[in-house]
Amino acid sequence: MTGEPQLPTHVSHQDKVFWPDEGLTKLDLVRFYDCVFPRLAPYVRDRLLALERCPDGMRGQCFFQKQEPIGMPPHTPTKRITHEDRLKVTNYVVGGKRETQLALANLGCIAVHVWGSRARSPRKPDWICFDLDPDSGMFAEAVAAALHVKEVLEALGLFGYPKTSGGRGIHVFVPLRPGPDVDEVRGFAASLAQRLARIYPKELTVEGRIAKRRGRVFIDTGRNGFGQTVVAPYSVRRRPKAPVSTPLDWTEVVPSLRPETYTMTNFSKRIGQQDPWADFFRHRQSIRAAIRAVRAL
Repeated sequence: MTGEPQLPTHVSHQDKVFWPDEGLTKLDLVRFYDCVFPRLAPYVRDRLLALERCPDGMRGQCFFQKQEPIGMPPHTPTKRITHEDRLKVTNYVVGGKRETQLALANLGCIAVHVWGSRARSPRKPDWICFDLDPDSGMFAEAVAAALHVKEVLEALGLFGYPKTSGGRGIHVFVPLRPGPDVDEVRGFAASLAQRLARIYPKELTVEGRIAKRRGRVFIDTGRNGFGQTVVAPYSVRRRPKAPVSTPLDWTEVVPSLRPETYTMTNFSKRIGQQDPWADFFRHRQSIRAAIRAVRAL
């Protein structure tokens, strides 16, 4: 990303190198999020954030933090969540403000991890995520799995939106009309994943144990549980070349696609193109009929 934007936040240790091989600094990260924030904002607005802090970028260790960190701007939106065991309360940062996002990047939050529900109704998800992780590490197998997910969703009258995870896999999101409880949504996603694994037993699995996946693509639906998170669209990842989790059109989901196609250094070109997820939140879907259909299988 280029240019010298006037940032609405102070950036400490601006020249600290976060990606040594690429020469990218903390300031580059903050500027990236400043640039993409108009695209990122719909996916973090009123959404609880889990913070993966990597204060030394690729060189150091990372740690997860759910509680609002010290040093956030005054009046940072937060939401107190009582854990299901009722023994602990966490004051989460709530996304949606540019100032919040840039302050988190300044604290070393490279990736943006978001809940699947809004802070105002944390048990009512407004999307489903199918996380497709190829055991072989071959991205083309994640592509094939995503197309299988698309096929099954369409058979149920649903439409999914693909994106690169920024790692070795693909995420397929299904925007939801809020209503079903998080447990019902996760149950539906798990049932659909099991159905897919039965249809394509040589390619797909829901086996949680890595040793038993035997080279198949793991369909992970665990990210749909209460308090679980997924990297948001337009999130940078702490990986070589600084890849970006990038929304795709289905026509782009082809075997030649590579996760490193979209990175911090070349993403300005992508931002200049039409947004393939522009209608995402205008395409919220009810899954009531799909739940009944899957139960009848």
